[in-house]
Amino acid sequence: MPSVPRPVGRSTRGTTGTNRLRRVDRWIARTATLRRAADPFVVDLGFGASAVTTLELEARLRGVRPDVEVLGLEIDPERVARADAQLADVRAGATPFRADARVAFARGGFEVPAPGGRRPAVVRAMNVLRQYDEGEVPGAWARMTSRLTPDGMLVEGTCDELGRIAAWVAVGPDARPRTLTVSLRLAGLELPSIAAERLPKALIHRNVPGEPVHGFLAALDREWVRAAPLAPFGPVHRWRSALEAVSRTWPVSGRGRWRLGEVTVAWDAVAPRG
Repeated sequence: MPSVPRPVGRSTRGTTGTNRLRRVDRWIARTATLRRAADPFVVDLGFGASAVTTLELEARLRGVRPDVEVLGLEIDPERVARADAQLADVRAGATPFRADARVAFARGGFEVPAPGGRRPAVVRAMNVLRQYDEGEVPGAWARMTSRLTPDGMLVEGTCDELGRIAAWVAVGPDARPRTLTVSLRLAGLELPSIAAERLPKALIHRNVPGEPVHGFLAALDREWVRAAPLAPFGPVHRWRSALEAVSRTWPVSGRGRWRLGEVTVAWDAVAPRG
């Protein structure tokens, strides 16, 4: 019997939890990449020690693409077996998820294996590269994006344990990043730069004076503080005001999602120097 190729990559810590990835899931659901995909096949790479975030991803995307299919991939075979057992409970109607959820699990890494060589429209790889060195990021991006459809997208980033602080990069099929999105829980927010500790690996060590991403986070902080007099009207109003000011000097987008504590900026504006 031929040997099965070893998955590319290293096993993550596996930390996961209900609703942890809700911010990025809802962002993906709004993208033209998913909505216009001829084949809405999505890969959840490195789903962790539980199937829950993969199942949640399918449920959230199903609202805009009822024909979506999600494949969860993990390097650790024990995690795949555990996810299959959880999926059996779903099929039996013993969970809050739909019994007909279009979800499957398999072993795999950055090579993004799929039945029949099927290519995903979206690969979500959250909290996967956090334990890697910055120099390993381009190679990982290149491997993952090489499996995308011509109009596909890799979404790679990091969030905190409760999903209240998140940041992710959208990377095209050419392995070139397009945007950086920061998503924050606005209630109780002191400074937007709290996102610095959850920046994607390509940027997390670049939050130092002289680097563009440091300048961007500093601009968010400055305008958030300046908008403090608007706090009595609520954090959403304050955040929108801050982003209006930031937009005068930074190429931010996603205005329709500002109310959710999100802001998206063009990658070229925050890309590392050197």
